[in-house]
Amino acid sequence: MAHYKVILAYDGTDFQGFQRQVKGRTVQASVEAALRSIGWQNSTILGAGRTDTGVHASGQVIAFEFGWNHSTVELQDALNANLPDDIAAQSVELTSNEFHPRFSATARQYRYRLFCDNVRQPLRERYAWRVWPAVSIELLHETAAYLIGRHDFSAFGSAPQPGGSTIREIFTSTWQGAKQDLVFEILGNAFLYHMVRRLVSFQVEIGQGKRNPDEIKSCLDGKERELVQGLAPAQGLILTEVVYPHQADDTTLNLK
Repeated sequence: MAHYKVILAYDGTDFQGFQRQVKGRTVQASVEAALRSIGWQNSTILGAGRTDTGVHASGQVIAFEFGWNHSTVELQDALNANLPDDIAAQSVELTSNEFHPRFSATARQYRYRLFCDNVRQPLRERYAWRVWPAVSIELLHETAAYLIGRHDFSAFGSAPQPGGSTIREIFTSTWQGAKQDLVFEILGNAFLYHMVRRLVSFQVEIGQGKRNPDEIKSCLDGKERELVQGLAPAQGLILTEVVYPHQADDTTLNLK
């Protein structure tokens, strides 16, 4: 029985998140159904992360065992022929039995897209958050810099397991682009539930002049522990990459 690693891309609009549920369409259940249609007989796949309802991915990672008697290219083709149009296997490779897409990961990278406009833009808002009033890009840059390093992010999310640690290390945190197409990119060793979306919402409030940039420091140094209530919409968020030890020397990820 071979062990496979697959990178998935999906449009999360019509999914109730990644993780299989009793009711509702999910990415996991759709992938497992596609695998069963080509002869897979196991009960579950493993995933790198549980993206929420409406969140997209271009670099989600899954793994599974399969007695497939053909090449990895043929497995990718067979999977894509049976997956729905809003999911696609980007790559398939053989991996070791010890590989776990979640526990073997050393970092994860997310991207959040937004734009500033006072008029609804239906063709853009499927994959980005429209905000108004417009934000100050200078304030966004200033605020994002505070996030780099090791902090307690309990004000921005909850641990995956009750009582789990809320300390996370952020390697990169940047805003790019102009007001008509702003992108926030963040790379960290792990993330809390809703952490990225709360961080984006908080930064947007600062960029709009509703908060002082120093407030984010107070949330990270222990002076403020009440959970931030603002939550950026799901459609702007994409899981872009999951990093594993053999990628740790990739300087584009700023990892040591």
